[in-house]
Order: sequence, then structure tokens, then C-alpha cells
Amino acid sequence: MELFATVDQGGCILDMSHLNLESLNLDTVGDERRRVTQQLYLYNNRLTVFPVSVCLFSKLEVLDISNNGLTVLCEDIQRLSNLKTFIAKNNRLNEFSFPKEFGSMQIDTLNFSGNIFEEVPIQFLKLQRLKYLSLGGNRLKAIPAEIGNITSLEMLYLGGNLIISIPPELANLRGLRYLVLCDNRIQSVPPQLTRLYSLRCLSLHNNLLTYLPREILSLVHLQELSLRGNPLVVRFIKDMTYDPPSLLELAGRTIKSRNLHYHPNDLPGNLVHYLDLASKCPNPKCTGVYFDSCVRHIKFVDFCGKYRLPFMHYLCSPECTSPCSSNPQSDAESEDERCVSADRLQRVLLG
Repeated sequence: MELFATVDQGGCILDMSHLNLESLNLDTVGDERRRVTQQLYLYNNRLTVFPVSVCLFSKLEVLDISNNGLTVLCEDIQRLSNLKTFIAKNNRLNEFSFPKEFGSMQIDTLNFSGNIFEEVPIQFLKLQRLKYLSLGGNRLKAIPAEIGNITSLEMLYLGGNLIISIPPELANLRGLRYLVLCDNRIQSVPPQLTRLYSLRCLSLHNNLLTYLPREILSLVHLQELSLRGNPLVVRFIKDMTYDPPSLLELAGRTIKSRNLHYHPNDLPGNLVHYLDLASKCPNPKCTGVYFDSCVRHIKFVDFCGKYRLPFMHYLCSPECTSPCSSNPQSDAESEDERCVSADRLQRVLLG
């Protein structure tokens, strides 16, 4: 059974998806249909062997053979010289499933998510026109340094693997716009990634990050930064304890907040030194001070109106209102609230 349709652009689509096919022989397809077919859909079947007859479609540009049971691709696939998009999600392919010459093809989009890759195939690293690479939901343990040689890449999706580190060479992908590394085991982000000047989206949620390099704030085109589910965020949110002030601190706060005058000769030297250590509460609406006892307060703040980062500041008590709004340019804020001094507001980038 075949479904055949013509698309507006003048190309042709051959759709043989959802047919429960266990094998496929396209030799009987007429020469004319082979010449005009540009998109071939074979997803959601039961194919375990890549059909060699697919390679007879010389004008094929899009091939989707997802949700089958493929384990290897045939040598003849390199005959598809016009193939631009190759989608083979949810099969049984690994790094040994590809012919040697696969790297010489002109493919710009590869989606092999949901397979059993433990390494990125060497052939992929030689695809000089590759723009979109998806290898999510595999078993990758590392990102090869040679990934930096695919300078045409615009989107790299490696979420849902076992990756523990990011190679600095990734920073060579100056045209990269979307980098998805969520749901891995990554522990740190190399500062070299700040050379990814075109980056719009950086997805790092559900990893093991305990810090971010400060340089990441220089990614001026970044519109989305996802960090949830990392120790960087989770630990800070849980670690908001408050130890009640001692009698010494309460006395010191009273002296400082009420501007009670004293002379150094009136007090022991250690108390004079202690009073000199008073820190003003960063809330511009509060006149209080603190010494050792303070509230660590986490606020997720829109950075430049583009993405949210965890910031930490210290307040004199739990009852003190946070001086930071989620929108630092909100019209509802006072001028003082927008101009909290840098020494009273600390970016939490280290876990």
C-alpha cells in the first residue's frame, strides 16, 4: 500500500508510514516517480534492515525512517547525493552503523535521537554542511573535541545522555544558536563557551552544575538559559536558614539603627571593633543593620530582560522585604530599588 501526494513546491512525497512493514522493496516503483520523489516517509514500521532500494531515489532530499528497528545502514546510502534531511529516531543504531563514506554526504539535518549511540560517529564529524544535529536520548558519555570542526552547526541537541563534561572546543562553533545539554551529568561549564556569540538558547537543566562562569553573562544574544534541577539552584533555594541574633548583636543593632553616640574610650576595644563591622540592610526601605545574623535570600532575576539567574543578597531579618523585583526595570520600583549598590547584591554563580 502506498500513499502518494504532490506538494506545492513541485516536488513529490511518497508516504509509506504506519503500514507495519517488516521489509520493503521499492524496485517496482516507476522510474518517473523515483526521479521526482523528494520526500520519503517510512516511519512507524517494523523494518530491521535499511531498504537498499531507497537509494534508487536520486532526487531524495528528506528521508524519515524513525520508529523502526534498524541496526545498520547500507553502503549505497551515499548514492543519495541530494539528501539534506535524514531522520532516524528511535531505532537501534550505534556508532558502528554507518558506512565509511557517510561523512562525505551533503546532509544539513540529522536527527538520530532515541538510538543506542555511546559515541558520536566519526562520520558525523566530517559532515561539513551539517547545521542541525540531534542525538538526544542516547548513551553518549562524552562530546568529542572534534565537534568544534563542524563550524556550520547552528543547533546541537545532546539532551538525555550520560555526558559529564563539555569540551572547550565547542566554542569554535561561532554560528551555534541552540545548545541543548539538559538531563546529563555535566558538572561544569567551560568559560570558553562565551565565544559562542550567536547563542540564543542554552539548556543546562537537570545536570550536576554547582557553579557557572561569570563570563556567561557576556552572551548578549542569549534569550533563554535553563538551569533548573541543578545543585546551583536547588541547594541555594533549600539553604535559606536564619539563625536568630545573639544578645550582643541585638544590642549592636540597637546602637547602630538608633544612631546612639558612643566614644571609643567608653567601650572595650573588642566591642568598638564589633560595632564597626555593621552591615547595612540592602533593602532601601529598611534602616536596619546586621552583624553575623542575616537572611540569605534567593531571587530569580530577569537579566537584561532576557533570562533568569539566581541572585543572592543578605537581609537583616525574615520580615524585611526583598529589595529585588523579578523585573529590575519595573515601573513600580523606586529609583533606590533599581540602584542597589553592587557590594550589597551578590550574584550567586558558585555553589
